[in-house]
Amino acid sequence: MSKAHILYVEDDETLSFVTKDNLELNGYKITHCPDGHSALDNINNQTFDLCILDVMLPEVDGFTIAQEIRKFNTDVPILFLSAKSLKEDKIHGLKLGADDYITKPFSIEELILKIEVFLRRSKVNGTLENQATNYIIGEYTFDYPNLELIIGEQSKILTQREADLLRYFLERKNQVLKRSEILESIWGEDDYFLGRSLDVFISRLRKYLKQDENIKIENVHGVGFKLKNE
Repeated sequence: MSKAHILYVEDDETLSFVTKDNLELNGYKITHCPDGHSALDNINNQTFDLCILDVMLPEVDGFTIAQEIRKFNTDVPILFLSAKSLKEDKIHGLKLGADDYITKPFSIEELILKIEVFLRRSKVNGTLENQATNYIIGEYTFDYPNLELIIGEQSKILTQREADLLRYFLERKNQVLKRSEILESIWGEDDYFLGRSLDVFISRLRKYLKQDENIKIENVHGVGFKLKNE
């Protein structure tokens, strides 16, 4: 039985053959697309447990595919593959909602490890962490199962990553949280580029919570963050 159904988008024929073969040997069901157009067709017609996207594709690149996936699925893990190692590209990919960015050439063992890390946190392995409830913070109600942050008559639908991060803070309110602990718990590893992505998500949460002046996500210099509700 397959562990998970993975969308794999790669235009390099040799690399895709080797990677697909190895992933299938490890029990995964792989749908391989050699270009962005076929990938978009597949995401509109199938459900995937994880997506592996090459960045540099003809006509429709991996970033565009990720944007389309995130329009209707904020939960499925996305891993980018790229021969480029520029910080700007990695940060751009993470801002689009990717879970990780792997630079070519990579080892199959590394890729499989990354896949396992992110599937471990998903419904595929049947291990939903800490079944969620509703949370109250200041004037806000946070409906985690529905990813909804509510204040008065207004509501905001969060991405899965935003919701996971907010829940992590709420369950540890008024505690100093180390950056490394947050990254390990939410992203699965402590990494420089993921740390930059964490800063982006913190900024978003501050914006969403700004209508209640008594709620603050404070920087703790050299350590991490603290969510305070005064």
